[in-house]
Amino acid sequence: VQLQASGGGLVQAGGSLRLSCVASDNIFDIATMAWFRQAAGKQRDLVASISGGGGINYATFVKGRFTISRDNAKNTVYLQMNSLKPEDTAVYYCRLLVGIHTDYWGQGTQVTVSS
Repeated sequence: VQLQASGGGLVQAGGSLRLSCVASDNIFDIATMAWFRQAAGKQRDLVASISGGGGINYATFVKGRFTISRDNAKNTVYLQMNSLKPEDTAVYYCRLLVGIHTDYWGQGTQVTVSS
């Protein structure tokens, strides 16, 4: 399975971006999809996840600002990011999980928020 993430870029604080991640396989339909981020010199953190059944979880630091969604017809997961802050600057990665044996990462997309 290949995951292609896109949508990153440079935005001013308070602005918005929408990230997309397209999966190459229809296993997407039953997969849990997640967005992680990793700032320079820091660990990779979970941002949000959405299960195959539509269950959603958010990290505390993005609640109320970011929205994760999926379109199974397009094998795509989205992350709508609003009210961006400089501390949201990071490389954002998508991840596909099915059970404990199927685990794929996308290549990452850079998000930079200027103050």
